[in-house]
Amino acid sequence: MKAIVFTKYGSADVLQYKEVVKPIPKEEEVLVKVYAAAANPLDWRFMRAKPFLARIENGLFKPKNMRLGADIAGKIVEVGSNVTHFKIGDEVFGEKFETGLGGFAEYVSVPEGALAMKPANISFVEAAAVPIAALTALQGLRNEGKIQPGQKVLVNGASGGLGTFAVQISKAIGAEVTGVCSSKNADLVRSIGADSVIDYMNEDFTNNGIGYDLIFDAVGNRSVSDLERALRTNGTCAIAGFTNIARLIEINVNGRRVSRTGRKTIGMMKTVHTNKEDLLYLKELLESKKVVPVIDKCFPLNEAAEALKYLETGRARGKVIITVV
Repeated sequence: MKAIVFTKYGSADVLQYKEVVKPIPKEEEVLVKVYAAAANPLDWRFMRAKPFLARIENGLFKPKNMRLGADIAGKIVEVGSNVTHFKIGDEVFGEKFETGLGGFAEYVSVPEGALAMKPANISFVEAAAVPIAALTALQGLRNEGKIQPGQKVLVNGASGGLGTFAVQISKAIGAEVTGVCSSKNADLVRSIGADSVIDYMNEDFTNNGIGYDLIFDAVGNRSVSDLERALRTNGTCAIAGFTNIARLIEINVNGRRVSRTGRKTIGMMKTVHTNKEDLLYLKELLESKKVVPVIDKCFPLNEAAEALKYLETGRARGKVIITVV
């Protein structure tokens, strides 16, 4: 089968489109014929080994795992002997992050617990956009943010792949949502449900006198003191992204200091955990159209390098998808 492989760290130019061995599903796995996969920031971070600490897990000088691609959508073509919830022909979506990536390929083996049936009312492209980004938004808002109906929620980076899901999930829960983005993306963010939009070029949400119960920061480009100023008393900020290692360290050190006061909580999200319950919850939101995936561009599998180059520009509106079928 064809797949994307990288044998050394570097820019997207290290990616190779080549023939590899087709996987054989284990007892509790299914083999999925991939129709579409999503490109995520985690892909280019693995590819570039950034931050450098990523090399501790995946190889100091060259990658041990040479595959990319977490989010997938497709059809099951083979099932392991212990699989109970799926059959051949089922249309599914899910992720491979916790079991070694590999979604940028014609076929991929996935544990059945990391999949759900694809909603009939969305395409494979739309379904592939969902797992990592929507799970990150859901778990950050719910687990770290303790989101409640009626709260004032701000989403920093509201027009990106992660932010578009955070806005919609917050609205589905019943929050009053403000999205932060550029002026050119303001209409998009309003169209997915934001009650108000802040153009970060013209207004600083951390210094406008408005307090928020919950800030979901998909960018990680603001200091802890900035975020602390924008939170109401007892407010929470869940940070899902970071711009560089210095910012990551600052968030961890100063976020703990602020959180120890008990008046406000600021910190990085925990690692996203894929589970059947959350996937089924997202499936319900998709079926009810309370969440609609925002797709920016699609690239064929043999142009995966171009997809990651575009994603790295930071200008994507919603998700970047790699089509396989």
